[in-house]
Amino acid sequence: MTGPSHRRANSQLRNPVSQAFRVLLKKVASGPHTGKNLTRCEAEAALSMMLRAEATPAQIGGFLVAHRMKRPVPEEFAGILDAYDRLSTRIAPLPDATRVPVVLGCPYDGRTRTAPVTPVVALLLAEAGVPVVMHGGDRMATKYGLPMVEIWRSLGLDWTDCDVGRLGHALDRARLAFAYTPSIFPESSALVDYRDQIGKRPPLATVELMWSPYAGAARSICGFVHPPTEDFMRGAFALRGRSDLITVKGLEGSCDLPRSRTAIIGVSTGDLQERLFLRAHEFGLSGADIPLDSEVDYLGDLSALLAGKLDTERVAELAKGAIWSGGFYLWQSGGCADLAAGLTRAEATIASGKLLETIATIRAAIAPN
Repeated sequence: MTGPSHRRANSQLRNPVSQAFRVLLKKVASGPHTGKNLTRCEAEAALSMMLRAEATPAQIGGFLVAHRMKRPVPEEFAGILDAYDRLSTRIAPLPDATRVPVVLGCPYDGRTRTAPVTPVVALLLAEAGVPVVMHGGDRMATKYGLPMVEIWRSLGLDWTDCDVGRLGHALDRARLAFAYTPSIFPESSALVDYRDQIGKRPPLATVELMWSPYAGAARSICGFVHPPTEDFMRGAFALRGRSDLITVKGLEGSCDLPRSRTAIIGVSTGDLQERLFLRAHEFGLSGADIPLDSEVDYLGDLSALLAGKLDTERVAELAKGAIWSGGFYLWQSGGCADLAAGLTRAEATIASGKLLETIATIRAAIAPN
C-alpha cells in the first residue's frame, strides 16, 4: 500500500533535477574502490540543488554523510564556495578599493569549551581602521555552542535584521559588519536541521570558515583543527584565484590564538607562504585558555574587558587572550609594524576602554534610518 509520503517521494525522484542529483550522489557514495571525487562544476551543481531543496531529503542526507566519509578535495570545496557566492546576497565592495577587509571565519556551531576573544579582535581591528567582516547564524549542531550573533547582541549590536545595504554602510563608516546568514543567505538555513539528524559535522562546516559574504577582495582568516584541513583550504583558495589567506590552528577551530600551546599559523600572500610558530610565554602572555564554564559569566567578563575594567583575575586573563590574538592580527593587517607593536597597541586600547566608543559608532551605523 502506497501512502501520500511515498507518492511525493516517488514524484520527486521522477523530477529531472532529482535524477541529476542522483548521478552525483552515486559518485561520492560508491565507496573507496569505485567512488570518485566531484569536479568543481559538479560540486557547485550538487550544493545548488541541495540549497534549493531540489534534491530529496533522503538524497541530501545521504550526500552529506557520504561526502564526509569520502573526504572532500579542494576542487569540491571550490565548487561549493562557487555555489555559496552565486546563491547568496553579498556585501558590495567598499568605494575605496585600497581598503581591503579582513574576514574572520568563525565556526557556525559556536564555542562550548573556551571563551571567545574574536569579538574583541574585531573591535581592535576596527578601532585601528581595518575593515572587518564576520558572519554566522543561530545555534546549530553539532555543538550548539555560543554563536557570535548572541555575543554581539549582548553588547547592544543586533545584526539580525541588517540587509547587505546596511552592512555595507556599517563596514564603510564603522569598519565592522556581521552578516547574519539567515537574512543574507536564507537558502543555507535549509541544511541546518540535517546536521542535527546526522550528528556529525558535514564538510559544509569547513566551507563556512572559508566563505566570505563580502563581494570584493579580502584577506580571509580561517581556523582549523586537523592539519589536512589547512591543505584543503589553501588548495580551494588557489583554485579560486585567492592568495591572501591566514590559517590558524586556533581554539575550537576558530581564529583565536591559543595561549596554552604554540600557535601554528600559515600566512599566504601571493606566491609566498610562511609558517609561524608563536608562543605566548615569550611575550609575557602565557597562561591557560579561559574555559567557557558559564555563558552568563563570560558575557559579563567581556563587557568589563571592553570597558577597560580588568580588576578581576578572570577578566585580566581574558584580556591577555584578546591582546595575544588582537596584537597578532593588528600586525598581520598592517596596523602595526611587528608583533610586539601590535601587542602593545592592543593592550593600551583595551585598558583605555576605547572599544566601547567603537561599539557605539557601529551601533549608530546599523541603526535603521
